[in-house]
Amino acid sequence: MLCLITPLQAQTYDYDPDNGEEINELCSGCHGEFGQGGKDGEYPRIASQPLEFIANQLRLFRDRKRKNFAMVEYIDDRQLPESDIYDISRYLSEITLKTQLAPVDENAPDFDAYARLLESKMTMQIPKAEGDIERGEKIYNKECDSCHGKEGWGNHKNAGPMLAGQYTNYLWRQVKQLRTKQRIHDEDSPNDELLNEFSDQDLTDIFAYLSVMDD
Repeated sequence: MLCLITPLQAQTYDYDPDNGEEINELCSGCHGEFGQGGKDGEYPRIASQPLEFIANQLRLFRDRKRKNFAMVEYIDDRQLPESDIYDISRYLSEITLKTQLAPVDENAPDFDAYARLLESKMTMQIPKAEGDIERGEKIYNKECDSCHGKEGWGNHKNAGPMLAGQYTNYLWRQVKQLRTKQRIHDEDSPNDELLNEFSDQDLTDIFAYLSVMDD
């Protein structure tokens, strides 16, 4: 589910992290300073996603093969050439978000309130979703982990996107788009109907399982 079947061909560029950071300033308006997304999944988490998955989605937006009105204004051949796609994709893929804050003593003489604030901005945990977690784990391990990685943390080798740590509401929106062909699951097999093989209850349970992987 939500998997890229064919590995994307990586291109070689000299990585410019400063350029990646600069481009991310534009992305952060919707996706957050650290790619954490927001508004309960209206804007998805993009931090820590596989580099080639991010790059491929940007190419799809650029080529108007994946429709998103918010992205149209910012992505075209002139505004986002391949070198920029590589820089921002790598920049985002290397961001690590914590799932919980470490306990600290705020009264300690060396307590740094600003550092704590920055740490909190890079901390993200998805609320537990309704569903049968044990059943969802079984289905996931049987049907999904080969593309999306162990416990849903993505497959960097095959550019399979991370599903754990992603907003559940966002995942449901993608299911709807994939089922109605508003979004193509696999560009090499555009008629693929993989998501239709899962019942809503199957997906509810899978998403319940994924929602506790960051606990």
